[in-house]
Amino acid sequence: MGSRRFRKPFTQQEPLSPEAIENAVNVMQGGRLHRYNVAEGETSQASLLEQEFADYQDAKYCLACTSGGYALHISLRCVGLKAGEPVLTNAFTLAPVPGAIHNAGGKPVLIDTEADLTIDLKDLESKAKSSGARFLMLSHMRGHIADMNAITSICEQHGLMLIEDCAHTMGASWKSTKSGNFGKIACFSTQTYKHLNSGEGGFLTTDDAEIMARAVIHSGSYMLYEKHLCRPSNDVFDSVKLHTPNYSGRMDNLRAAILRAQLKQLDANCKRWNDRYHVLADKLKNASGITVPVRLEHEHFVASSFQFFLDVDDDVEVVEFINECAKRGVEIKWFGSDQPKGFTSRYDSWQYIQSQPDLPKTKQVLKTLCDMRIPLTFSLEDCAAIADIIEDCAKQIIYS
Repeated sequence: MGSRRFRKPFTQQEPLSPEAIENAVNVMQGGRLHRYNVAEGETSQASLLEQEFADYQDAKYCLACTSGGYALHISLRCVGLKAGEPVLTNAFTLAPVPGAIHNAGGKPVLIDTEADLTIDLKDLESKAKSSGARFLMLSHMRGHIADMNAITSICEQHGLMLIEDCAHTMGASWKSTKSGNFGKIACFSTQTYKHLNSGEGGFLTTDDAEIMARAVIHSGSYMLYEKHLCRPSNDVFDSVKLHTPNYSGRMDNLRAAILRAQLKQLDANCKRWNDRYHVLADKLKNASGITVPVRLEHEHFVASSFQFFLDVDDDVEVVEFINECAKRGVEIKWFGSDQPKGFTSRYDSWQYIQSQPDLPKTKQVLKTLCDMRIPLTFSLEDCAAIADIIEDCAKQIIYS
């Protein structure tokens, strides 16, 4: 057991389907990559994708963007964030979320974290009262969905507008409502490691006509917004188009063509991710030295990644565990490091945020939190082998 090594890469995605490749080739052969460069009577791939994703998401409007971070940025611009205004958000998230708040001119106000990796509702309510914030940018970090009934109740009680970061919850839901349909705006990512893969890309969805009109102008439509299928009426654009700056963040037709084919397979792939997650969780939930976070009863998640706690007290032991896993081909990321590494950083490394808060629960949660991608290139047998290696390495560190 101790010498067993896993040999597949953790960053390898599945190849694009023949349909996605054919769609992409057709766009390239036509030469019309820009979303507004269409022949007479033709609808662009980007516009078709927006309508299809809005239908999938049960949203009225959808905008395809260059990234999920860009969607987060313009969402705050669309709702009138003022310079220096506080915006509540999770302390446990990835750097683009507070980065989008900063980019929009706001001040991130970080909220503590529960042991189930969701936002601390008591700290949220306390800071909703004390901060004067009008907005909550809620990150469903690593696909962990908080009690959305409680979240929306707090938002209503304290006059918070909810913007959902659904980069890790495309296809997920709370009870029977899809993630992204609880707030005023939802933002999604189609970066390579997300649930749809266009390298970079994202969506903004909303049911609010004025917000969508502003978002379309912000994205760089110039006065070509009539070429969007999934859009408000012209009179809504007439009221905002001369007062809304162009930030140029459009999705192009090539990426849209690739995504249209993938969207058809999204629900099936969500099930495949969860099948792999359950192999890992079932094997490790009773493993010595490992604690798997509890998932909430009404959370219908999509687990494209796997999180667990290593039951140790010393940072050195966490590093030793990660190094042992790496020697045996299992790539583990650690959210508790005091130094950013790769895509992973702890909230106190975002030193552009003034008046860094003391968040003891978040530090404790992140201290031994390990994180691992679950690419669909892994079989169920691969996931079982990975779980064995993780358990073996944990025993080696804890009982050596």
